[in-house]
Amino acid sequence: MKRCETAVLVFIASCIFLATLSFVEVNKPKPYPFDGLKLFPKMPTSDNLPTIEGVELGRFLFYDTILSSNNTFSCASCHKQAAAFSDAPKRFSKGINGDAMQRNTMPLFNLAWYPSFFWDGKASSIEEQVFHPVRAHNEMNLDWKTAVYRIKQSTFYQQKFQAAFGNTAIDSILISKAIAQFERTLISNNSKYDQVIKGEKHFTPNEYEGFVLINDQTKGDCLHCHTTDADALGTTAKFSNNGLERAAKPNDYLDKGRGAITKQEKDIGQFKIPSLRNIAVTSPYMHDGRFETLEEVLDFYSEGVNNSYNIDSKMEFAHQGGVRLTTEEKKNIVAFLKTLTDSTFLTSPKYGNPFITQSN
Repeated sequence: MKRCETAVLVFIASCIFLATLSFVEVNKPKPYPFDGLKLFPKMPTSDNLPTIEGVELGRFLFYDTILSSNNTFSCASCHKQAAAFSDAPKRFSKGINGDAMQRNTMPLFNLAWYPSFFWDGKASSIEEQVFHPVRAHNEMNLDWKTAVYRIKQSTFYQQKFQAAFGNTAIDSILISKAIAQFERTLISNNSKYDQVIKGEKHFTPNEYEGFVLINDQTKGDCLHCHTTDADALGTTAKFSNNGLERAAKPNDYLDKGRGAITKQEKDIGQFKIPSLRNIAVTSPYMHDGRFETLEEVLDFYSEGVNNSYNIDSKMEFAHQGGVRLTTEEKKNIVAFLKTLTDSTFLTSPKYGNPFITQSN
């Protein structure tokens, strides 16, 4: 009899164990699927791989004003989907206190391939990047201790964090990981340019000529910094001094850019090379938003480059003020640049405000 009872107990225990395993497996966060990246370099690895649950949580946090001091400001306040998550057409975004920021707001897409963030590269990961705007006095102006307290008090977020990260205690690092997961999924890869490369569409003659011109080292000479031939990212993601300022010595630069971070003279006046993707919807241009149109940008590279003492050596035509493009060549380049606009990315519901989606 005892042997029978023991067998029954063992059987019951086994059933409970298997049921628990099944429950855990069902509730385990599911890897986020990345599709359509054939034309991109291999995505760098990360110890914070996006999951469906983590990305959903991060999207809510990205659009939530809970991370600002007076609950009126969110990440999305300065990063709008319709403008490729830039703040176009504003030259300088205004933070929670109405103060203008010092540099133009960069767009957010294809961030998983970037080794650093912000115009000066002060953050070395997406997770680290998240920390800056929340605590910045002229942006969201909230200390992270208060941010964590607010999140912990929310039943909604308690459930979301449980689904995404299990029983890991909610803290600022976990919040940054969630937002970073969402930002890693902001993939722009369905512009006309992409469709042409995949053989689904064709460039017009003007668009094709513009593509040739920017990759011609004797003409546009853009390929050293803005890759559209070797890969589809539209940038090397490095830093460059492209001759915006007429500088004979370090102190001639009002904004020292990358040099202010590294403290190295060679980096003074260098700024992050932005991607050409979605360039037609992210004006104004350069770190200080000095150029309102693509035509103004091309005028600068054509005849307005300053041959500063530490200009990037890849600016091969700086000695003559620029690459000296004709009016027709500029028009063709603009025609090509417009093929880099990814309307799918700008309108996809999976990147939109989840609070609006829920209320509809």
